Amino acid sequence: MTPPPYVPGHGLLKDRAVVITAAAGAGIGGATARRCLEEGARVLVSDAHERRLAASAQELEKEFGADRVASLPCDVTDEEQVRALYALGVERFGRIDVAVNNAGLGGTAELVDMTDDQWGRVLDITLNGTMRCTRAALRVMRDQGAGVIVNNASVIGWRAQKGQSHYAAAKAGVMALTRCSALEAAEFGVRINAVSPSLAMHPHLVKVTSEDLLDELTRREAFGRYAEPWEVANVIVFLASDYSSYMTGEVVSVSSQHA
Repeated sequence: MTPPPYVPGHGLLKDRAVVITAAAGAGIGGATARRCLEEGARVLVSDAHERRLAASAQELEKEFGADRVASLPCDVTDEEQVRALYALGVERFGRIDVAVNNAGLGGTAELVDMTDDQWGRVLDITLNGTMRCTRAALRVMRDQGAGVIVNNASVIGWRAQKGQSHYAAAKAGVMALTRCSALEAAEFGVRINAVSPSLAMHPHLVKVTSEDLLDELTRREAFGRYAEPWEVANVIVFLASDYSSYMTGEVVSVSSQHA
């Protein structure tokens, strides 16, 4: 089954200031940056990969204008870099309306052979990094009295898969972080939700995942195909927009594999 036609923007994020982590390249973060710009937002993109980030930012600036696009390298395991990212967002745009915490690290290793370093690195980027970025965004949004945070979880946080103990634990943690922090943030007018995709195809995923596993995961999907990154980005935009104004603490599956 082929994906549906690409949906044009409708101004859902007009003049909003958005910060997105892991936004370089052809994955969900890059698709979200483009989708937010198409919806009228101003966007600060970040990534740990400086060369890919520079190339992505240059492409977006050329298409949407340098006044609407900013970029800054950011390693979400480094608290100082996370603080610098959000400080730049406020400096450049005057406020931060939306934070999309997309950074994460996967990998395959069975627990019996997994090293502490393998476990720790996946947890530090995927869970701790999301916590650092959520905390930094909340400190800005609390003073504003408004804002939206969207975290990128995964269906792997719900279901079991061999070789994914570290990644599944991290993504389940992102879900719990989303629910608990949403209750805290509600008192100062901030909403926090998460998307939970399964298989959104992009070149990096092909490099790190076996063809047999990709085929198996694709067959499990109700539509018999993987998601396009922009289809996940559409749900992120919905959660960032006023159309989801009464939603907080929710984890929205972008997949049929949520159980």
